[in-house]
Amino acid sequence: MNTFLSNLRIRAADGYLRKIILPETLDERVLEAAKIILKEKIAEPVFICNAENISKIEALGFSYIDIKEEEAATLRELLLKIRSSKIGTKKELTPEMAGSLAHDPLMYGMYMLRLGKGDGLVAGAERTSADVLRAGLWLIGKAEDIETVSSSFYMIVPAFRDGDAEEVLTFSDCAVVPNPTAEQLADIAIAAGEARSLVVGDEPRIALLSYSTKGSGGESGSISLVRKALEIVHTRKPKLIIDGEIQADAALVESISERKAPGNLIGGRANVLIFPSLDAGNIAHKLVACLSPGVQALGPILQGMKKPISDLSRGVKVDDIVNIVSIVASQVKNENK
Repeated sequence: MNTFLSNLRIRAADGYLRKIILPETLDERVLEAAKIILKEKIAEPVFICNAENISKIEALGFSYIDIKEEEAATLRELLLKIRSSKIGTKKELTPEMAGSLAHDPLMYGMYMLRLGKGDGLVAGAERTSADVLRAGLWLIGKAEDIETVSSSFYMIVPAFRDGDAEEVLTFSDCAVVPNPTAEQLADIAIAAGEARSLVVGDEPRIALLSYSTKGSGGESGSISLVRKALEIVHTRKPKLIIDGEIQADAALVESISERKAPGNLIGGRANVLIFPSLDAGNIAHKLVACLSPGVQALGPILQGMKKPISDLSRGVKVDDIVNIVSIVASQVKNENK
């Protein structure tokens, strides 16, 4: 196992065994991952169980929360209240629909997270990204001062700068916001930086990427968008190490940085790459993962939520689930220790 993942698992526990809710009790990959998570004391897996699943989870020795009718009824009323503004529209939630959702392990699990019965939640091995995001937005909501929920991939890449140690790069946003405004791009950058501090444990150095470096491409396309986002971040978080607009090579390679943008704050040492669109971010992370066999892509990890939540790919492997749970556990705020 590489150094980052080893350290991540250690940091995930860090004196407090965080409770991570896992709503997908029937997925064998999730169950196998939970065994590793519990054995290595990365976190305490907490499953959401219908009556027919309790005996299996008990036999495996896992903690669980069973879906109780009284709490499901309370959740039903809460969902109707949350969606009351949609009455009379195509997005209206009927009482029957709310009742069904209140017994859905994903929605119920998110409700338990809302109530403080867990520290974080991981789902998506069986459910779609849209399902996970919807449940999170309805029942957990956005973090303070963040209006845009987004995502990051943590890309473990072979050494390409000083020394021979692997590096971890944050790619954001690669999964949620298609065409961010300047305000949304600022939100994404701030959230990605804050998440990196918790997950990787180093100081974020954020590059707002473009096809232009400091005016080399003129004023069109993403250039003005990125410049405006930079202004917003400087106003909101003046201590963040962030710069743009900048091309990827200038963000990552010191010698190129010196030639293209002497004196920029990143200096070719970026560890957080903020893409101007979902197209760019998604294409970039898949290209990097495919073209270098030594790369591992962990994510997408949701960011900008009040509590740590992550979506899994439905093609996820057991080790991936363990790593994602480790990331979510490491995002739990220090006051919960």
